[in-house]
Amino acid sequence: MVKKDSLIKGTIILAAAALVARFLGIFQRIPLDNMLTVDGGNYFNVANNIYLMLLIIATGGIPSAISKMVSERYALGRPDDAQRIYRAALWFGAVTGLVVASLLYLFAPYIATEISQHPGADISIRAIAPALLLFPVIAMMRGYFQGRQFMMAGGISQIVEQFMRVITAIGLVVLLLSWGWSDRWVAGAATFGSVLGSVGAFLVMLYYARRLRRQDAAEGPVKANAKKPGDGSSTSKLAYRSIYKELFSISVPVVIAAMTVQFIYNFDILLFSRLTDAFYSSAEAGKLASKWLGFRAQGIAGIPPILAIALSSSIIPVISSAFSVRNMNEVERQTSLVMRIVVFTGVPAALMLTIASISVTGFLFDGTGGSGLVAALTAGTIFQITMMTSNSVLFGLGKPRLPMRHTLVGLAAKVILSLVLAPLMGAYGLILSSTICFVIIAYLNLREIRKDVPIKVLGSRWFGYGVTIAVSAAAGWLVDFAGRRLLDALPDKLTYFISAGAAGVVSLGLYVALLVLLRVVTQEDVRQFPGPMRKLLSPLMRLTARSKKAGSE
Repeated sequence: MVKKDSLIKGTIILAAAALVARFLGIFQRIPLDNMLTVDGGNYFNVANNIYLMLLIIATGGIPSAISKMVSERYALGRPDDAQRIYRAALWFGAVTGLVVASLLYLFAPYIATEISQHPGADISIRAIAPALLLFPVIAMMRGYFQGRQFMMAGGISQIVEQFMRVITAIGLVVLLLSWGWSDRWVAGAATFGSVLGSVGAFLVMLYYARRLRRQDAAEGPVKANAKKPGDGSSTSKLAYRSIYKELFSISVPVVIAAMTVQFIYNFDILLFSRLTDAFYSSAEAGKLASKWLGFRAQGIAGIPPILAIALSSSIIPVISSAFSVRNMNEVERQTSLVMRIVVFTGVPAALMLTIASISVTGFLFDGTGGSGLVAALTAGTIFQITMMTSNSVLFGLGKPRLPMRHTLVGLAAKVILSLVLAPLMGAYGLILSSTICFVIIAYLNLREIRKDVPIKVLGSRWFGYGVTIAVSAAAGWLVDFAGRRLLDALPDKLTYFISAGAAGVVSLGLYVALLVLLRVVTQEDVRQFPGPMRKLLSPLMRLTARSKKAGSE
């Protein structure tokens, strides 16, 4: 039986799956970083970033729209409409997948030569194009399952996808290198792993779709709610034209907001040489874009937003269901909860990777080159996390055009600031302009949310939270610094591993302890946390309560 998931459970499932998938992705980057030349790395990054951008465009934000529309129909007792929405989305995914995959394959030489200025990337782009045949359909299926609040299917498919992609990519690269093939073909082999990944993910989604269909048949039809005057309910079949009209009215703003991070990463990689030619030599620019910014910084910076990505997927159907029946108390509770989770988990994850960036980079890759870029880009994900989560809250509230407008404002600032800062600061100018973009979008989103929902994140506890972050970050940085100095006689990889691990343990331990001791986390917060977190925090909460009681006596 496929069980429905709550906000917390659904978020944990998606976050765990995304975490495993992200680490598999980083695991792939480590050998590729060592096996691919600078040119091969550029070819791989160009193809991969273009593919990810086109995947967002091909799906058109429709998974989020499906999630919202399906959850609303089930909340209103209209499952037949939800099923027609699902079928319409599958047809759209199949057609757009075929069209976009064909266009990418045909225009690969033009993209490689004229846009990216890496002519050898054409094979890599063509090798990854077939993955677009299945991924739009997979995305539609994931959106439907999220709308039904069944997160396990999407989570498992994501893990299988990454596992097959990594195994295929590394295996083919090793094989072609042993045969002495050129950089163009080796990079193409690395990108072809995404095609096998799409096949694995599709098979998983088919399996869960069959299980859910059997479960629905066994439970029998859901009785529709009685029609209320003016509620727009109808017993007639929902026309495909009206479905697509609603899907696109939601999905077009969603896709513009969803493509923010990928647009920024694409912008920085594709135009790196042109924007920084006054700061770096041609050889330096190639190495920075391929090895340091593309493989290392962007790869590691993808770890902190994992929870935000999961929250962004799981919060939309929850808020949409409550908002569709005008249960504003539940909307306020869930919105405040999701923002609190972001603060308590996303911020420390970004800071820990930032303070230990030298050791993390040195352990994962060949040397510590680019660790400064890793630290700078990872620190900015704090605002990226807030931006992504607040986007989803506004989608759930039925206001998709607001995040779109805010995103366009932020992206305009990104482009203008990049043109100004990149010639002066090089790669750091690009990263700073990206961070400012995230700040602008997050601020505008939160301002609009507060107009409708009086969210309560920490209230008067912000000062204590600031002290917690500062102390735990400083302690973690000192431990990492001391570890690299004291363990210098050990092999480099072992030194970096021990230093990063010790910094993480000390920083996380202090963070959890100070959250409780400074009363940043309350008993009410703990009750809303999942079981493992409650077990971790309960002893400290009892200790704090006893000390408070003793002090009052």
